[in-house]
Amino acid sequence: MRPLSPEEQALWSRVAATINPLSREPQVRAPAVLAPDIAAVSAAIAELPPAKAKGRVPPARVQPVAKPRRTTIHGNLDGHWERRLKNGSVPVDRTLDLHGMNLDRAYDALDMALERAIVAGDRVLLLVTGHHRPGEPPVLRGKIRAAVHDWLAVSRHAEQIAAVRNAHRRHGGGGSLYLILRR
Repeated sequence: MRPLSPEEQALWSRVAATINPLSREPQVRAPAVLAPDIAAVSAAIAELPPAKAKGRVPPARVQPVAKPRRTTIHGNLDGHWERRLKNGSVPVDRTLDLHGMNLDRAYDALDMALERAIVAGDRVLLLVTGHHRPGEPPVLRGKIRAAVHDWLAVSRHAEQIAAVRNAHRRHGGGGSLYLILRR
């Protein structure tokens, strides 16, 4: 027999590390100076039947796939916030009035107002959209109000919006929305 080359020694170490002793007594390993032919060892290992586990074997644990956080503009607020919004006692930090704008201009104004509010650290943005006019499409009035929730959901600032609520009567009622921003 010949001594093992460094590559063969590394392979033999990997194979030896997979061996489970039959007894529970600690094993004293002798240094492996000489070893049989690597091809013969590999063939012998390939012929071994797979080891069967003794006793009850728990099913393989499947790690749940983390779902990406879905942004919602209807976020949950605590009871204190909800009461203050319902009573209209929330101080408004910034107001944006979209009356008289077309859809493109209103979207750009909303995007810029959100950016400024976030940079300034504002918490509540009052968005005046006008009342929604229900009716058969195409609706000639109330287009901005009808589109604003979709805009907010896909906005680049959607992660910064904690919740969207209808405004109190003193802040415009059904024609306005509170945008509550995250800290």
